[in-house]
Amino acid sequence: MDPVLLVGTASPHLGRALGQALGVAPADCHFERFPDGEMHVEVPERVRGRTVVLVQSTTPPAGEHLLELLLMADACWRMGAARLEAVVPYLGYARQDRRAKPGEPLGGRLIADLLTQGRFAKVQVVDLHSPALEGCFGAPLEHLTALPLLADALRESVTDTSVVVAPDLGAVKRAEALARLLNRPWAVIHKVRLSGDEVHASGLMGEVRGRRPILVDDMVSTGGTLAAAAGTLRDAGCTEDFTVVTTHALLVGTAVERLRNLPLTRLVSTDSVEPVQGLPFHHQVVTLAPLVARALRP
Repeated sequence: MDPVLLVGTASPHLGRALGQALGVAPADCHFERFPDGEMHVEVPERVRGRTVVLVQSTTPPAGEHLLELLLMADACWRMGAARLEAVVPYLGYARQDRRAKPGEPLGGRLIADLLTQGRFAKVQVVDLHSPALEGCFGAPLEHLTALPLLADALRESVTDTSVVVAPDLGAVKRAEALARLLNRPWAVIHKVRLSGDEVHASGLMGEVRGRRPILVDDMVSTGGTLAAAAGTLRDAGCTEDFTVVTTHALLVGTAVERLRNLPLTRLVSTDSVEPVQGLPFHHQVVTLAPLVARALRP
């Protein structure tokens, strides 16, 4: 029997695409907010005795969307669902996987603990910012990667002068993997983070002069890392033809303005985050639906 597909308010684009990939229509789920701000969720009765797949990214506001997912799961469990599976393509707080100084919380561990309360038989995530967070989950975690999908989207525009660039040391493994998929060389930039949205690039390893950079990272949040990397690449003599590829295009704060000021040919991302409309540059969205659907099928 096909699963019942429930889609949270953070992921309508992916929910529709996943429904088509699975051959099932998303079930009607009622969401409303009481005057005091409390969320109220009602799930359909047909979840009783069925496997239910709940799709919800914890995009901003992360706490609200996480609570909505947990309310949906609790409603399904109390309605008698036989099995609950969560698809959380973008998992917020994954950067808080360790404490940089005393007095800070382990936000990633806390989010993992909260998801465990959802009684999920399995949780799917895509390109965690910190893969080490897998060890914090009580429920079985399936960690998927969108890199092959993104590489397929890039392949037709890759030339002999393209070079894959990691904008910081944390993106080195992704850059190396993407370069291998595209059969291109790669380079890495060393950065120092000054604050939540300011970074300083202090060095470059690899040859980029006269080449077309493909900047790759797991997420684009405020765009500070990309802006700093772009300055270093320009100083090193790369061409004025940038491609940015990321799984999670959050584009919060000053991100759009920062990307607008780059010689950006296109941004390639997935629908783990609801696509932003009206961007001043070309944005190609690759759906995660085939990847997630394969992982959901028994």
